[in-house]
Amino acid sequence: MSGSRLMRAVRVSEFGAPSVLRLCSDVSVPQPGHRQVLIRVHACGVNPVETYIRAGTYSRKPTLPYTPGTDVAGVVETVGEGVVAVKAGDRVFTTATESGAYAEFTVAADDCVHKLPDALDFTQGAAIGIPYFTAYRALIHKAHSKAGETVLIHGASGGVGVAACQLSRALGLRVLGTAGTPEGMKLVLNNGAHMAFNHREEGYTDKIMEATDDRGIDVIVEMLSNVNLSKDLQMLAYGGRVT
Repeated sequence: MSGSRLMRAVRVSEFGAPSVLRLCSDVSVPQPGHRQVLIRVHACGVNPVETYIRAGTYSRKPTLPYTPGTDVAGVVETVGEGVVAVKAGDRVFTTATESGAYAEFTVAADDCVHKLPDALDFTQGAAIGIPYFTAYRALIHKAHSKAGETVLIHGASGGVGVAACQLSRALGLRVLGTAGTPEGMKLVLNNGAHMAFNHREEGYTDKIMEATDDRGIDVIVEMLSNVNLSKDLQMLAYGGRVT
């Protein structure tokens, strides 16, 4: 997949702390193969899982050396054979680069490349992938959430949490969110939650139940099930789901 042009990219040659990240200027620009798209990167997302992979603690370890990252937004440079959905010059975002995101150019399979709406800039486009697709999968594919239900989003001030708040409100759910600081609670309310609770406060689950008139929660979006699952199950309404 190597081409004659060179680009700058962050490379990892050994697993470890952030210091193993190296900016290299002699990396070959990848060339798009069959049903692949070459994207000139304008912004890339930085996700927690990338730090686990870099540290070598994740179950999946890429072959060294590698360029980290999966989510980018940018402009289509060229397309490979068989690509019809996008063309050179299109503003796009992708959730699954194949050559790494921390680079000036990256390739992705065409079925993972989506046109970026004009209303969104490149930094917003780079933040759509993992957070919003994860939130949508949790709310719709897994929990089958319906308008009028009550959803509780744990860790609602994080990337997936903010996305879940926004999507839940747009879907017509009653949205309750938790955060660990006053600033986080304000962020949760500003992104669609009807009520916010501080999960560091003693008895916060009692306050959540009071907010439902002790009926319970229909859908709980959980970010830390190893800590919260037992409490979640106690807060569920009849027919409730934890995702």
